Amino acid sequence: MTRGVYLDHNATTPVHPRALEAMLPYFQAEFGNPSSTTHAWGLRARKAVEDARKSVADLLGARPNEILFTSGATESNNLALKGCARARARTHPGRHLITTEIEHDSVTQSLRSLEQDGFELTFIRPDRNGCVRPEDVSGAFRGDTILVSVGAVNGELGTIQPFADIAGLCAGKGIAFHTDATQAVGKIVLDLSQTPIDLLSLSSHKLYGPKGVGALFLREGTSLEPLFHGGGQECGLRSGTLNVAGIVGLGAAARIRKEEMGDESKRLGALRAELWAGIRRICPDATQNGDPDLRIPGTLNVAFPRLPSERLLESLPHFALSAGSACHSGTHAPSPVLSAIGLDEDLAASCIRFGLGRSTTTEDVSSLLEALAKVMRRVRGSAPANAPATMRYD
Repeated sequence: MTRGVYLDHNATTPVHPRALEAMLPYFQAEFGNPSSTTHAWGLRARKAVEDARKSVADLLGARPNEILFTSGATESNNLALKGCARARARTHPGRHLITTEIEHDSVTQSLRSLEQDGFELTFIRPDRNGCVRPEDVSGAFRGDTILVSVGAVNGELGTIQPFADIAGLCAGKGIAFHTDATQAVGKIVLDLSQTPIDLLSLSSHKLYGPKGVGALFLREGTSLEPLFHGGGQECGLRSGTLNVAGIVGLGAAARIRKEEMGDESKRLGALRAELWAGIRRICPDATQNGDPDLRIPGTLNVAFPRLPSERLLESLPHFALSAGSACHSGTHAPSPVLSAIGLDEDLAASCIRFGLGRSTTTEDVSSLLEALAKVMRRVRGSAPANAPATMRYD
């Protein structure tokens, strides 16, 4: 095989050609600052930003005035969690926060930083499929609970959480609810007009938009303290000159995802099923991590017993694959997500995440399965299925 095959769409996605086309004028010809409203250049830039804001809102079932632009989901998560917790602590008699053991580092570390400021944290463990039970969350409620954060979709497993049910439980108790929807937006239908989510984070580069731009949904009436202070952009909640080209790209990507998501979800679901069936033929002892049904269509996380993921990745150099979240790439510690769902260290170290996307074809899946079969014949050809982990990987 002479060309590479990209199968790591959970880590990032290529910019959609139509999104790139929409962005290009704002790098040079339309270079105005949207805060400069005394001339045509600035007014055109402002209109482009507001058009993008509406497109993101439409994708989420939100109102444009509830969308704040940021540099990405990491900033959105920091702003949502730190800003909301600090604002509510001023008006509510409580400093108790709830999250799960399988959140992205930008959620976990934001909450850990609040812990240093005197807030208390409770971490909920998911079940074996990586699902967080609503009753476990509500069981952790206390009289001083002010904020809950549960991701909509886990990026390593692809598992869709019952975030709407959890949001409803929080709303019933007057507790703010945040979800990191970075892996959900553009992959599953979200309608914030019908779901009592107070804060939602997203990143452009996960939905075929550019890197370096994201958004935070902030439901009208939800209090937030800013992290940045300065020019007062984004209603004073996120100061700094706006990345107009990036925002335009995000807006275009949002419009495209709304158009294409339904058909693409069906196609990717079929490709994922084809991939999993092929893996089972090649490696009968392989196991699937995450909920087999409640998952985004393009994600498959598989454990290959007695075959370290590092060695498997080295044996498939023409395929872009991952052993887990991109934020943990290059580390040798077991994935916190895989540990949280009960995998022991050896099995967690044998897991590969396959991330299919809009450019993935049946031919790509066939090429991967062909290459994987060759690796398995070389590695396990002379060893029985229950052979110890001392076999050679050359």
